[in-house]
Amino acid sequence: MTAFKLFLAFLALPVVPGPAAAQVMEPRFSWPLSPEPAVTRPFDGPATDYGAGHRGVDLAAAPGQPVLSAGPGVVVFAGVVAGQGVLSIDHDGGLRTTYEPVTVAVMAGTQVYRRQPVGTVNPGHPGCAATACLHWGVLRDGEYLNPLGLIRTESVIRLKPWNGP
Repeated sequence: MTAFKLFLAFLALPVVPGPAAAQVMEPRFSWPLSPEPAVTRPFDGPATDYGAGHRGVDLAAAPGQPVLSAGPGVVVFAGVVAGQGVLSIDHDGGLRTTYEPVTVAVMAGTQVYRRQPVGTVNPGHPGCAATACLHWGVLRDGEYLNPLGLIRTESVIRLKPWNGP
Protein backbone atom coordinates (compact mmCIF):
# COMPACT_ATOMS: atom_id res chain seq x y z
CA MET A 1 0.00 0.00 0.00
CA THR A 2 1.43 3.34 -0.98
CA ALA A 3 1.82 6.12 1.56
CA PHE A 4 -0.88 8.12 -0.21
CA LYS A 5 -3.40 5.21 -0.03
CA LEU A 6 -2.51 4.70 3.62
CA PHE A 7 -3.13 8.40 4.24
CA LEU A 8 -6.53 8.20 2.50
CA ALA A 9 -7.43 5.11 4.54
CA PHE A 10 -6.50 7.04 7.71
CA LEU A 11 -8.77 9.91 6.69
CA ALA A 12 -11.66 7.47 6.23
CA LEU A 13 -11.43 6.21 9.83
CA PRO A 14 -14.37 7.21 12.03
CA VAL A 15 -13.79 9.84 14.68
CA VAL A 16 -14.77 8.64 18.14
CA PRO A 17 -15.52 11.42 20.66
CA GLY A 18 -13.40 10.57 23.70
CA PRO A 19 -11.75 7.44 25.06
CA ALA A 20 -14.86 6.21 26.89
CA ALA A 21 -16.99 6.11 23.74
CA ALA A 22 -17.40 2.75 22.08
CA GLN A 23 -18.39 2.20 18.50
CA VAL A 24 -19.96 -1.02 17.32
CA MET A 25 -19.05 -1.67 13.72
CA GLU A 26 -21.13 -3.96 11.55
CA PRO A 27 -19.03 -6.57 9.75
CA ARG A 28 -18.62 -6.28 5.98
CA PHE A 29 -19.91 -9.84 5.51
CA SER A 30 -22.94 -11.65 6.88
CA TRP A 31 -24.33 -15.18 7.19
CA PRO A 32 -25.29 -16.73 3.84
CA LEU A 33 -28.52 -18.02 5.41
CA SER A 34 -31.20 -16.28 7.44
CA PRO A 35 -31.88 -16.69 10.28
CA GLU A 36 -28.39 -17.35 11.63
CA PRO A 37 -27.85 -21.08 11.05
CA ALA A 38 -26.31 -23.76 13.24
CA VAL A 39 -22.85 -24.91 12.21
CA THR A 40 -23.12 -28.67 11.73
CA ARG A 41 -19.49 -29.20 10.73
CA PRO A 42 -16.70 -26.72 11.49
CA PHE A 43 -13.76 -25.60 9.37
CA ASP A 44 -10.74 -27.91 9.50
CA GLY A 45 -8.01 -26.48 7.31
CA PRO A 46 -5.72 -28.99 5.60
CA ALA A 47 -2.10 -29.26 6.71
CA THR A 48 -0.97 -29.30 3.07
CA ASP A 49 -2.49 -28.16 -0.24
CA TYR A 50 -3.78 -31.66 -1.01
CA GLY A 51 -4.20 -32.91 2.56
CA ALA A 52 -7.34 -34.01 4.34
CA GLY A 53 -9.54 -31.40 5.94
CA HIS A 54 -12.83 -29.56 5.68
CA ARG A 55 -12.30 -26.43 3.60
CA GLY A 56 -15.35 -24.53 4.82
CA VAL A 57 -18.25 -24.90 7.23
CA ASP A 58 -21.52 -26.78 6.85
CA LEU A 59 -24.59 -24.79 7.88
CA ALA A 60 -27.94 -26.39 8.75
CA ALA A 61 -30.62 -25.39 6.25
CA ALA A 62 -33.94 -26.41 4.80
CA PRO A 63 -34.23 -27.64 1.22
CA GLY A 64 -35.15 -24.66 -0.95
CA GLN A 65 -34.01 -22.11 1.65
CA PRO A 66 -32.64 -18.93 0.01
CA VAL A 67 -28.84 -18.62 -0.14
CA LEU A 68 -27.63 -15.04 0.37
CA SER A 69 -24.41 -13.47 -0.86
CA ALA A 70 -22.25 -13.03 2.23
CA GLY A 71 -20.89 -9.76 0.88
CA PRO A 72 -20.77 -7.48 -2.14
CA GLY A 73 -18.95 -8.88 -5.15
CA VAL A 74 -19.11 -10.38 -8.62
CA VAL A 75 -20.26 -13.91 -9.45
CA VAL A 76 -17.33 -15.69 -11.10
CA PHE A 77 -18.82 -19.18 -11.33
CA ALA A 78 -22.40 -20.40 -11.36
CA GLY A 79 -22.79 -23.96 -12.52
CA VAL A 80 -22.52 -27.65 -11.77
CA VAL A 81 -19.42 -29.46 -10.46
CA ALA A 82 -19.56 -33.24 -9.90
CA GLY A 83 -23.36 -33.15 -10.10
CA GLN A 84 -23.75 -30.38 -7.48
CA GLY A 85 -24.75 -26.75 -8.04
CA VAL A 86 -21.86 -24.47 -7.07
CA LEU A 87 -21.59 -20.70 -6.83
CA SER A 88 -18.41 -18.62 -6.38
CA ILE A 89 -18.31 -14.87 -5.71
CA ASP A 90 -15.21 -12.67 -5.83
CA HIS A 91 -15.02 -9.88 -3.23
CA ASP A 92 -12.58 -7.05 -2.62
CA GLY A 93 -9.36 -7.94 -0.84
CA GLY A 94 -8.71 -11.13 -2.83
CA LEU A 95 -11.56 -13.03 -1.15
CA ARG A 96 -13.74 -15.60 -2.89
CA THR A 97 -16.75 -17.17 -1.18
CA THR A 98 -18.19 -20.49 -2.36
CA TYR A 99 -21.62 -22.01 -1.79
CA GLU A 100 -22.82 -25.58 -2.48
CA PRO A 101 -25.04 -27.54 -3.11
CA VAL A 102 -27.31 -24.86 -4.55
CA THR A 103 -29.75 -24.18 -7.32
CA VAL A 104 -28.12 -21.07 -8.73
CA ALA A 105 -30.28 -17.98 -9.43
CA VAL A 106 -27.57 -15.69 -10.86
CA MET A 107 -25.19 -15.87 -13.80
CA ALA A 108 -21.42 -15.45 -13.90
CA GLY A 109 -20.56 -11.77 -14.28
CA THR A 110 -23.48 -10.59 -12.13
CA GLN A 111 -22.70 -7.88 -9.55
CA VAL A 112 -24.25 -8.87 -6.21
CA TYR A 113 -24.68 -7.09 -2.93
CA ARG A 114 -24.57 -8.30 0.66
CA ARG A 115 -27.59 -10.44 1.62
CA GLN A 116 -28.83 -10.64 -1.98
CA PRO A 117 -30.52 -13.98 -2.76
CA VAL A 118 -28.26 -15.86 -5.19
CA GLY A 119 -29.80 -19.33 -5.12
CA THR A 120 -31.48 -21.95 -2.95
CA VAL A 121 -30.11 -24.82 -0.87
CA ASN A 122 -30.32 -28.33 -2.32
CA PRO A 123 -30.35 -31.43 -0.09
CA GLY A 124 -27.68 -34.05 -0.52
CA HIS A 125 -24.48 -32.54 0.87
CA PRO A 126 -22.30 -35.51 1.96
CA GLY A 127 -21.93 -35.83 5.72
CA CYS A 128 -24.73 -33.37 6.48
CA ALA A 129 -26.39 -34.11 9.80
CA ALA A 130 -29.46 -31.95 8.99
CA THR A 131 -32.21 -32.22 6.36
CA ALA A 132 -29.96 -30.07 4.15
CA CYS A 133 -26.70 -28.23 4.61
CA LEU A 134 -25.03 -25.35 2.84
CA HIS A 135 -21.29 -25.80 2.52
CA TRP A 136 -19.82 -22.28 2.75
CA GLY A 137 -16.16 -21.72 1.99
CA VAL A 138 -13.79 -18.80 1.57
CA LEU A 139 -10.40 -18.46 -0.09
CA ARG A 140 -7.89 -15.64 -0.10
CA ASP A 141 -5.31 -15.87 -2.84
CA GLY A 142 -5.81 -19.65 -3.09
CA GLU A 143 -5.62 -20.30 0.67
CA TYR A 144 -8.68 -21.72 2.44
CA LEU A 145 -9.82 -19.71 5.47
CA ASN A 146 -12.49 -20.23 8.10
CA PRO A 147 -15.53 -18.35 6.75
CA LEU A 148 -16.79 -17.68 10.27
CA GLY A 149 -13.97 -15.13 10.54
CA LEU A 150 -15.81 -13.00 7.97
CA ILE A 151 -18.79 -12.41 10.20
CA ARG A 152 -17.12 -11.63 13.52
CA THR A 153 -18.82 -8.70 15.18
CA GLU A 154 -16.50 -8.31 18.14
CA SER A 155 -12.79 -7.80 18.45
CA VAL A 156 -10.67 -7.46 21.52
CA ILE A 157 -7.60 -5.26 21.54
CA ARG A 158 -5.28 -5.55 24.47
CA LEU A 159 -2.60 -2.97 25.10
CA LYS A 160 0.32 -3.68 27.40
CA PRO A 161 1.06 -1.12 30.09
CA TRP A 162 3.82 1.23 29.15
CA ASN A 163 6.05 2.92 31.67
CA GLY A 164 7.38 5.72 29.52
CA PRO A 165 10.65 7.58 30.11
